[in-house]
Amino acid sequence: MLEQSVALYPDKPLFGTRKSDDWQWLTYREFGEQVIDLSEKLARSGLRAGDALAIIPGNRVEWAVATHATMRLGATFVPLYEQQSIADWQHILQDCQAKILLISTPEILGKIMLLINDLPQLKEVALIDSYMRNLGGKKPRSLSSQPVTYPAADDLACIIYTSGTTGQPKGVRLSHGNIVSNIQAMRNMFPLNNTDRSLAFLPWAHSFGLTLELHTLTSVGASMAICDDLTRLVEYLGEVRPTALYAVPRIFNKLYASINQQIAQKPRLIRWLFQTALCGAKRSRQGGQATALERVALWLTDRLIFSKVRRRLGGRLKYAATGSAALAKEIAEFIDLLGIDIYEGYGLSETSPMATCNWPGNHRLGSVGRPIEDVRIVIEPTADSSRDDGEIIIYGPNVMLGYHNLPEETARALTPDGGFRSGDLGKFDKDGFLFITGRIKEQYKLQNGRYVVPAPLEEVLKLSPFIANVMIFGDGQAYNVALVVPDQTMLSAWLEEQRKSTGSRSGNEADWCQEKLTEEIARCSADFRGYEHVRRFKILTEDFTQENGLLTPTLKLRRQRVLDRYQDTIDQLYR
Repeated sequence: MLEQSVALYPDKPLFGTRKSDDWQWLTYREFGEQVIDLSEKLARSGLRAGDALAIIPGNRVEWAVATHATMRLGATFVPLYEQQSIADWQHILQDCQAKILLISTPEILGKIMLLINDLPQLKEVALIDSYMRNLGGKKPRSLSSQPVTYPAADDLACIIYTSGTTGQPKGVRLSHGNIVSNIQAMRNMFPLNNTDRSLAFLPWAHSFGLTLELHTLTSVGASMAICDDLTRLVEYLGEVRPTALYAVPRIFNKLYASINQQIAQKPRLIRWLFQTALCGAKRSRQGGQATALERVALWLTDRLIFSKVRRRLGGRLKYAATGSAALAKEIAEFIDLLGIDIYEGYGLSETSPMATCNWPGNHRLGSVGRPIEDVRIVIEPTADSSRDDGEIIIYGPNVMLGYHNLPEETARALTPDGGFRSGDLGKFDKDGFLFITGRIKEQYKLQNGRYVVPAPLEEVLKLSPFIANVMIFGDGQAYNVALVVPDQTMLSAWLEEQRKSTGSRSGNEADWCQEKLTEEIARCSADFRGYEHVRRFKILTEDFTQENGLLTPTLKLRRQRVLDRYQDTIDQLYR
């Protein structure tokens, strides 16, 4: 794939990096030459077919060079996250028996050196900047003219270690055929070409960013600007002007909250205009017809508000792809109203990752789309016969080879006829669009025998401008409780309004916060069954983050770790 792209698009920009106040671009030809040089250097270091090279840096040009150079030798590429714990690094490096390790910073090097005696198979550890200095720039050489180990479809390409929401990370073995099947499906569904550009901020260490952004865009001659600072994401969007955006729901949630927060501070007329436009758009989506007043409001809102948002995002976005977690329908509808086509998909690391997707001409907001080409999905009923959904079983060329060194786990995950048990709950509508309804491992039973899947309600609660994060619990209990992390900025602004309106300076803040959050939880829960509602909750002062170990590197909640930390608090909610 890389040889074809370098031959077809030699002078096209591939990777952009931020240097001072400008972007510098590396062409396909220059990238190909760096891949040749690094593969030769790795071969001299003793990396052979069947060996593993591990890498810890975040997204950067050298990361992409390393993955292609490794695979060019028939070796296995193993990406790790900079934010992972030392224990995770040790487990992964021992499990994959990495022979070479490339890392990004002296700080990480210092931590790795503490483990070195437990990693006898590790023959070389190096800072990636120094190891890859002076690659390329020599006499131009063609990729196809240099020695290369061409893989078979079933040969191991990489091992992607799951984030580990429970227990240790598991190594997902993905073949070259697994990854290429996803790339081909993506190319056939979306009209991507060499004029497209993305701003890459999702970690390539995760299969979503790795396959659907890095490899797919490379295969069509597109370009990627590498975001080195998430706090400057909006600024970079305006500079890079991407046509495609790969993101997780949290990014769109923040955009939604930011716009609503700004609208709330506008004059009453603008707020009325905005709400009237939303009502008209919703009526149209539901098959009705917006009133003349709503159509005018929508026209004005688009020109006064939404056009400015599109300009801030670069003004060229043709489509945004989201996955990794559920995107609330309300958010999808809002992004669609902005004039940006948003396509939600579904999959797991074990499916390379994409299994279903919405795409142009096959699009239903709120769903995760239809199965991609050559993929078949079966919904298997679960033990809870009261539900109208079941476990999602995935069949196709995208299904992993298995878990590394875990034959029993592999046997549990794969059906006898080759299907992958996703552990997710879902159902199809009459037109074949898949809807995710929860996760089996997160499902629990209340004392009344009712099953609860907490994630759907948690996602809706996080749409409240006053709730930054939340975890619901009720396993074996009479009712559900929750740990709630408030959005301090919004709550503080609301408290200030309360003080002004009541003339009170202090003394009532705690009660006001409790009442406001109670009101928000009740409002957001209105469409859920009564037994799914939260009866009591505790306000937390600390958020769930990667730094405190309560979120995975892909921003999923580590439920067991939250329970371990706040067990006493949860017990108190039931007293």
